[in-house]
Amino acid sequence: QNQKTKEQIESLLQNGKHRELRDRLCCRLTFGTAGLRSAMGAGFCYINDLTVIQSTQGIYKYLERCFSDFKQRGFVVGYDTRGQVTSNCSSKKLAKLTAAVLLAKDVPVYFFSTYVPTPFVPYAVQQLKAVAGVMITASHNRKEDNGYKVYWENGAQITSPHDKEIIKCIEECVEPWNGSWNENLVDTSPLRQDPLKKICDCYMEDLKKICFHRELNMQTNLKFVHTSFHGVGHDYVQLAFKAFGFQPPIPVPEQKDPDPDFSTVKCPNPEEGESVLELSLRLAEKESAKVVVATDPDADRLAVAEQQENGCWKVFTGNELAALFGWWMFSCWKENCSEDADVKNVYMLATTVSSKILRAIALKEGFHFEETLPGFKWIGSRVKDLLENGKEVLFAFEESIGFMCGTSVLDKDGVSAAVVIAEMATYLEGKNLTLARKLTEIYETYGYHISKTSYFLCYDPPTIKRIFERLRNFDAPQSYPKFCGIYNILHVRDITTGYDSSQPNKKSVLPVSKSSQMITFTFQNGCVATLRTSGTEPKIKYYAEMCALP
Repeated sequence: QNQKTKEQIESLLQNGKHRELRDRLCCRLTFGTAGLRSAMGAGFCYINDLTVIQSTQGIYKYLERCFSDFKQRGFVVGYDTRGQVTSNCSSKKLAKLTAAVLLAKDVPVYFFSTYVPTPFVPYAVQQLKAVAGVMITASHNRKEDNGYKVYWENGAQITSPHDKEIIKCIEECVEPWNGSWNENLVDTSPLRQDPLKKICDCYMEDLKKICFHRELNMQTNLKFVHTSFHGVGHDYVQLAFKAFGFQPPIPVPEQKDPDPDFSTVKCPNPEEGESVLELSLRLAEKESAKVVVATDPDADRLAVAEQQENGCWKVFTGNELAALFGWWMFSCWKENCSEDADVKNVYMLATTVSSKILRAIALKEGFHFEETLPGFKWIGSRVKDLLENGKEVLFAFEESIGFMCGTSVLDKDGVSAAVVIAEMATYLEGKNLTLARKLTEIYETYGYHISKTSYFLCYDPPTIKRIFERLRNFDAPQSYPKFCGIYNILHVRDITTGYDSSQPNKKSVLPVSKSSQMITFTFQNGCVATLRTSGTEPKIKYYAEMCALP
């Protein structure tokens, strides 16, 4: 029923573009590290009205099977500010269709009346005791993309086997049901509620649990600049700073309002560093603000830059920020914990491709450190398990600037991370330290951790497969490389096949993940390097780290 996407298919047909039709129509979306994600446009492997309706029908079918109280507890729907005129596709419209499918089946829907940060959806699922939730977002992807992120009742993104089962259910009901196209249901159905005020108020109140120096925050002369990268972050970061007692951060005027074209940046990913932070750094210099915080378009990730003594800016990597957050969250816990608190009950987590700095801090301080597969969905689920077993989780992260401070939200959250960094910078200034100087102190104490992470773009899946197959059959069938240049490889772990040469039974401790490519090499000299395919973009990513002793 979407004329624009219908025309796209008709025009391909008229112009005899059979190969492109095959590409668009002969495969279905699958769940990657962050749910369904693809370009907006016509086709079953694209994000559009129809594929969102189909996905939601599949989810309805699966949830009905899993929860007898589905129609009492309801479902949460949120969305960001993405959109594409050429396919008449916007996050809000896709969210309305998501809600319509469920409302037409008499499921209560908590539908946010305006755009929200991604972390608000998992937070709302837990607060409202809903059975699940969906966020329509493609986070920091290019402007052509959109996505569909699914959260389970525990407030964490879905993992296996739910994703596989949902895909099966989607395939069983691809024909849109009566009422599924009725996007006006969110405005007329008595089953629709707007959770915005309640969730925003509760979230800001919960945020205060990780505020430890309110008096300092209220008195500081430090100034902060915030950019929301043309996304959802502005209002929410302003409120978070207020909750911590700060003056509001100075917004970058050209980037504070939503713009689906992301017109002032070459790509809307704050991870790209100084090149995309240009406007915020210049504004900070003009306002003599020493620290810049940048949330990505759906405000679940955070980049930070700090002006150094020589006037240059240091843009921190995700791994460097994690070292600072890890030190900070543990110090604050130590200062504020009760007499009988047991450090052995305390946990921090990271994905396996992230820096091992938390492991080093944990070894020295006595708390636990755990690793998961890449993707915050694995962290969220594991944290929920730990909490249910009475453990205390202070912090978790992935190197791609995704941070979870505290456990109010079981997903990465750029809003809370931004205000925690502001409090940390304020505290350090009182000790005559900068974030960069503190980072050096952390490395001096716990050992230097030097990492290099980057990526290659590859738009051809068969090429990617060939690259990884070659590594698995390097000198002979089923043998991996023994050297890389002059450097000796000690161990190989292949998450795709479940092989790990360092284990007595040669089996990987982390679960096998057949649908994605990932191989880790451990070198004789202590360097660890991983190659993997991205779950959200056409990238082959690499991660390498050297860890020195304290």
